[in-house]
Amino acid sequence: MTQSDTRADDIRSMQDEPVLTGVLADQSEVLLDEHDRSGAPGVPGGPGDEVWEERESRNALKHVAGLGELQDVTEVEYRKVRLERVVLVGVWSSAVTTASAAEESLRELAALAETAGAVVCDGLLQHRLRPDAATYVGSGKAKEIADVVAREEADTIIVDDDLPPSQRRALEDATKVKVVDRTAVILDIFAQHATSREGKAQVELAQLEYMLPRLRGWGGSLSRQAGGRAAGADAGIGSRGPGETKIEMDRRVIRTRIARLRKQIREMAPAREVKRGSRRRYELPTVAVVGYTNAGKSSLTNRLTGSAELVENALFATLDTAVRRARAKDGRLYAYVDTVGFVRRLPTQLVEAFKSTLEEVAEADLIVHVVDGSHPDPFSQIDAVNDVLADIDGAADIPRILVFNKADRIDGVTRERLAALEPDAHIVSAFTGEGIDALRERVESMLPVPHVHVRALLPYTAGALVSRIREYGHVIEVEYRDDGMMVEAEVGSRLAAQVMEQSIDE
Repeated sequence: MTQSDTRADDIRSMQDEPVLTGVLADQSEVLLDEHDRSGAPGVPGGPGDEVWEERESRNALKHVAGLGELQDVTEVEYRKVRLERVVLVGVWSSAVTTASAAEESLRELAALAETAGAVVCDGLLQHRLRPDAATYVGSGKAKEIADVVAREEADTIIVDDDLPPSQRRALEDATKVKVVDRTAVILDIFAQHATSREGKAQVELAQLEYMLPRLRGWGGSLSRQAGGRAAGADAGIGSRGPGETKIEMDRRVIRTRIARLRKQIREMAPAREVKRGSRRRYELPTVAVVGYTNAGKSSLTNRLTGSAELVENALFATLDTAVRRARAKDGRLYAYVDTVGFVRRLPTQLVEAFKSTLEEVAEADLIVHVVDGSHPDPFSQIDAVNDVLADIDGAADIPRILVFNKADRIDGVTRERLAALEPDAHIVSAFTGEGIDALRERVESMLPVPHVHVRALLPYTAGALVSRIREYGHVIEVEYRDDGMMVEAEVGSRLAAQVMEQSIDE
């Protein structure tokens, strides 16, 4: 007998009692006061109409179309010998969101699960006023989900929410399979994609901070290292002492590791400052490319700079900041910074852990906000990115350019709608090159102009200095004379000091 058959038998054994359907499916949830009963169906406009409608709709789990169907998984970046089979579960309330938005959120969770290396078997949505305090979906629906898990031979349930430990344990006990939440999936993807030493340290820090309040033990792992006679005959010499539970030891080890990781990340700060210092030395303008995950930031950066940064049709393919130089039409150099993608309800642990990476955004002179124009609801992605940017000190005052990418996948009606709602935005395609030239011109026109005007006679031996003026400043005129080069330009303060130091008195 296989493991899945055993699990199915366990679940069927739990369902010997018939499950009532309809409004009275869960007796604990129908103890309404007289005020609610006065608004029962049939009394239009009654104060309890909304409550009764919600109680009726929660009894029918909605299967989200398109999830669980066999699809080509060749683009799943991380494969296993046997991909983990998962069932997605979400709860939505009409007071907070809409049915279409809830479905879209579950589809995004499916993309996250596939990127993490799983096969999505089914997606279920429940409409209720608020998640059940015990099992998130209610005891009756937990049994129905257990039936779906057994039928699909799934290994894991992924909940489209941030579950507290108590709800996760209760849902695991009811369904007999592992339960993880949205945050755990995102952290797992980050752990797979991190490549640099700093990126790995940041991800590990976020994972440990997430894990610390969610530790749990089973059976003997919760027993004490007992003191005195409580150790018993089997424990023997060496086991007696003040006593400490296994879970307490785990927490102590995790706290120690967290402190060590935070120290390591702080020690990496000088290296980042050295890299930024080379750009600050000549006041090199910086453009931060930000946006929702998988919006095409790396592809667009490659188009604008001619570089070959990693490009994957996967969520969070870029975790380590990449800086690429570009040259404007007037010869000036500037840099593009490809940053980590954002996502709805980005875990707080990740925002804290990646603050050092997000510092690049705060240091930028211009922000290019890339949006997937082919997404069904691109404006929800814009709001999600703006929420994260609002948490970065200094980012609110930086000029921004909105860019709708993937124009090759946008139909005419959608293009007109985007142009009407965001007339100043650029519609481009990093794949075909459409609109790239106009975007590049817009970016270069918004770069900060050096603020120091210099006019100096330089010797012909100062050719390297003139080259730096052309690269990091704006040259107005260069006159080649018998006694030297008369240079008039707009440069930064540091470069201006070097010009005056090497100038020849006329």
